[in-house]
Amino acid sequence: MIIVTGANGHLGRAIVERLAGRLPANQLGVSVRSPERASDLRARGIGVREGDFDRPETLAAAFEGATQVMLISGRGNPDAHRAAIEAARTAGAERIVYTSQQGSSPDSLFAATRSHAAVERHLQASGVPFTVLRNGFYASVAVAMLRSALESGRLILPEDAPVSWTAHADLADAAVIALTSPERLDGISPALTGPETLDYADAAAIASDLTGRTITRITVADMDWKRTALERGMPRHAVDMTLDLFAASRRGEFTVVDPALPELLGRPTATLREVLAAELAG
Repeated sequence: MIIVTGANGHLGRAIVERLAGRLPANQLGVSVRSPERASDLRARGIGVREGDFDRPETLAAAFEGATQVMLISGRGNPDAHRAAIEAARTAGAERIVYTSQQGSSPDSLFAATRSHAAVERHLQASGVPFTVLRNGFYASVAVAMLRSALESGRLILPEDAPVSWTAHADLADAAVIALTSPERLDGISPALTGPETLDYADAAAIASDLTGRTITRITVADMDWKRTALERGMPRHAVDMTLDLFAASRRGEFTVVDPALPELLGRPTATLREVLAAELAG
């Protein structure tokens, strides 16, 4: 049985839907914080279990009977992810698949990618066969930023650098391959990225072209952006995390395009334009 965590989220649900088209329902289960939000999966015969990385005591039952556990990484807490790995190992999982990030590094300027590096080390020492998916930077982040700029026509952010924006759909397909053909993705993967690197000025230009509305990219100093964000009520921890993210971007941590993902999928991967067009049409 394959257990997928985080199945109420964007990536987790996409993975489950793809697996459901390949496997009998009784060979697939999900571990979610809020089982009531996965009632549609239960109605299709997919096992729905309550599991929360921040409450490790819930994970033994969530992973019971699993031959593989798909760990969708959460909010960047390495202790919680390590607890999930140990729970999967104790449950007898024969493989753990973990979603990391393309910039995973112990010296990253972004806390989440430092956390991923720590979890990768723990997996390597766990003794359980594993696959680490070093996912490219989610294109949905750019979509969210651009949606918020559509009304004002101004995309006001700190200085950035090009990023290899990557579609959830492509990454979900890669995860299914990791789970169903583990010999193709064993150990730590290369960076699984989209086909090009674009900065927010490029993204604003694409959105302007798609919508017919001018979105102007405005670059502000980090501390000016921080002051404005705090005044708008953004939590301080989120503000600091965002600034670290932009600092990592400027250092080039996400400016990587690798051929591994299209080669794995056997097709071209989606561009940011294609992702934006689909999201804006929806």
